[in-house]
Amino acid sequence: MPRCQEVKVTTHSLYAKTGRRSDASAYLMARNLGVCITISRPMPLLTNVSTPELYRRDTLVNALQEHIRHRWFPCVGAKGALNSGKLEVVTAWSLTSGWDDLKIHRALLDWSLEYEADDEGLRSLGVVFAEPGDLDEAQFERAMWERLQSLSDKDGWLGQRYAEKVSSNPSDPHFSLSFGGKAYFVVGMHPRASRTARRMAYPTLVFNLHDQFVRLRAEQRYEKMREAILMRDQKLDGSINPMLARHGESSEARQYSGRVVDDTWKCPFQDLRKS
Repeated sequence: MPRCQEVKVTTHSLYAKTGRRSDASAYLMARNLGVCITISRPMPLLTNVSTPELYRRDTLVNALQEHIRHRWFPCVGAKGALNSGKLEVVTAWSLTSGWDDLKIHRALLDWSLEYEADDEGLRSLGVVFAEPGDLDEAQFERAMWERLQSLSDKDGWLGQRYAEKVSSNPSDPHFSLSFGGKAYFVVGMHPRASRTARRMAYPTLVFNLHDQFVRLRAEQRYEKMREAILMRDQKLDGSINPMLARHGESSEARQYSGRVVDDTWKCPFQDLRKS
């Protein structure tokens, strides 16, 4: 018989304390009990736990794939990731709930590790939420940052170092998010987005590795790809997205949600691992 360990489930994530996927699955089952449970190792992995189960995974996956595959979608990088099989899609219940945060963070850690093993080509990790579909741009932005804050907190609880060569300060022009020691840029999409390219059938967060853009610059491919995206975006909406900027010119945090913000906007995100 495998040796058992007593674990107390409290308001803190069991996964945040242990980093074990099996413990995370147990936590998903007992998160609201506030009692001591016994976890036997090994235990079956519950990789698709998401409650309430109000959606079909294939519906959400297909929605993102079809959105990117559409001829008018301007991001040629995302199209490249999809066509090469390097678009990973995680499905979740609600953008306004932390129910699936453990699963999403685990996927980000795995994605960072996989990139270390194979950094060739463009890749993206998309998280598609089944609901809510009626958030306006300000509401979506608020819910998006709540999820990103929760995911970042879990990364810190696990002792993950912040990515090098980027800042954790969202007002810094060199800001990026960090998961598993890798820097990420996020693209938010939802049904009520003002820009056509961001108007997805379901709330979605797409995580792109910052290192990809650094490599494209080194290979002198970045500006050509960026120009192609801008031209396609202008053709789609009649104007270039006013929030777009190169990394280092202004904080990329302003671009994540897709909402147009002015200089008085303050990002609600905070990560003290690195200033």
